Amino acid sequence: MKMILAVIDKDDTHAVMQHLVKEGFSITTLSTTGGFLKAGNTTILVGVDDEKTQDVIAIIKEHSKSRTRQIPLMPSSEMGSISTMPVEVLVGGATIFVMNVEHFEKM
Repeated sequence: MKMILAVIDKDDTHAVMQHLVKEGFSITTLSTTGGFLKAGNTTILVGVDDEKTQDVIAIIKEHSKSRTRQIPLMPSSEMGSISTMPVEVLVGGATIFVMNVEHFEKM
């Protein structure tokens, strides 16, 4: 058995959850914040039999896409100047961890 932990962008949460449940996977979600943008994410936990691991990963990959966003540059106190030019950064997508589960018990 595997535990899949996936951190996804909040904009992709609904689609990923909907498709995982549609395919019969039980999920647990946690609201999380992270990254240098301190943006909202969702962490999804899925316990799954080994042979279904790639199915879950495929659903997450299909429904969590990377995208670009414009963010303002932070003021630079080192140089004493402030830049107002926005910077384009890549956000979204998913970070997926797959862990072995030694013991599982449902009560």
